[in-house]
Amino acid sequence: MRQILLIVDVQSTFSPPEWLVSGVTALARHVPAVATIELHDEEHTPFQEQLGWCPAVQDKSLVEVERVFIKYGYAPSAETLAYLKSLNPDRVLVCGIQTETCVLAAGFALFDLGLHPTLVTDLTVGSSLDRSGQLGINLWQHHFRQVTTTAEIIGELELAKIL
Repeated sequence: MRQILLIVDVQSTFSPPEWLVSGVTALARHVPAVATIELHDEEHTPFQEQLGWCPAVQDKSLVEVERVFIKYGYAPSAETLAYLKSLNPDRVLVCGIQTETCVLAAGFALFDLGLHPTLVTDLTVGSSLDRSGQLGINLWQHHFRQVTTTAEIIGELELAKIL
């Protein structure tokens, strides 16, 4: 199965828990991975004006990956989406920060492109509204149906090696 891991906004600005960074890093050793980081540019997305808050102007991914894509706002950039589409994956594994906002926005964008977004439920953290991420997981299951865990992914990879 051709799959790629999309890591959403695991960056300093959002103070991810260490278990998330180490878990995503471990999975990225087994599956080709790219990441997004959200940066602030008020001309692109009026976070400060509308929300009184904004991400950092400069930041970096806390997980080493093949490519890092910059985004301004919730959804992945057109460049990110074009790159993922060009890989023609069977599914795009998605994990990261703010399950019910940025991660869910990535799911909608991938779905709209005809890709198959699959949420890695044990490698996601919700916003301050729901740090457990359960709200986002429930929304993901409702809209896209496809969820998995790190253990299931590793099991599938090991089984593929045997076959």
